[in-house]
Amino acid sequence: MSYVAPQEFATKMIDAGESKVFMSTKDTLIRAYMAGAILALAAAFAVTITVNTGEPLIGALLFPVGFCMLYLMGFDLLTGVFTLAPLALIAKRPGVTIGGVLRNWGLVFVGNFAGALTTAVFMAIIFTMGFSQEPNAIGQKIGTIGESRTLGYAAAGAAGMLTLFVRAVMCNWMVSTGVVAAMMSNSVSGKVIAMWMPILIFFYLGFEHSIVNMYLFPSGIMLGGQFTWMDYFLWNEIPTVVGNLVGGLTFVGGMIYATHYKTSPNRNAAENSAARFVAAE
Repeated sequence: MSYVAPQEFATKMIDAGESKVFMSTKDTLIRAYMAGAILALAAAFAVTITVNTGEPLIGALLFPVGFCMLYLMGFDLLTGVFTLAPLALIAKRPGVTIGGVLRNWGLVFVGNFAGALTTAVFMAIIFTMGFSQEPNAIGQKIGTIGESRTLGYAAAGAAGMLTLFVRAVMCNWMVSTGVVAAMMSNSVSGKVIAMWMPILIFFYLGFEHSIVNMYLFPSGIMLGGQFTWMDYFLWNEIPTVVGNLVGGLTFVGGMIYATHYKTSPNRNAAENSAARFVAAE
């Protein structure tokens, strides 16, 4: 059967987290770089569709193609390793340490950022004819996205920061669900279908994804967005990274670990066992 039961993919999650912690620096950086570049291209693709059709739902429906591509090619996103790597530590896999987990996170962040920035430069060249013209309609849209999701939050102060954080938490709740959902099937079609649904939800609802934002905001600055790198890091990227960590580790990794890897005894079985013990006395 192509379907993998929760108890089985819970173990696969921990195995995957362990492998990522021990992965070489070279492989970690390459896989993270390619993941950031591909997801950034998918974001550009989705924005292009939205601008050309005037319908955000169509862009959201097609955005998951990038996520599916990078997952099937074995590349790594920060949002995914936020969920998987700590599980190997919690499960006390031999040799897995907090330092190893933090090393993995740091390398994947750097790789993702470099890949997304590469795509941002390439697409900015395309949107401006090699920076010789004003940005086209798609480039202008990307600039305004960056403004509203940095200065817009800043204008609301603490309430804006809270909203940003919650959007980031909910984003990786969905994205990490997509990562785990891909483990529910042994077929390519099954993996793609399972991944597609939660990724569609996060993108259409406008949740904050740290790697997508590594493309949108630097690209927005290049394309004339009226916000700064400091605005981007303080009022989006840093809080988004923290929120993504909380969302993926608690609502996905922690919950699946607690109920499917560390399954408690069935209540009925426990009651029957107690009844047999009393009867024996």
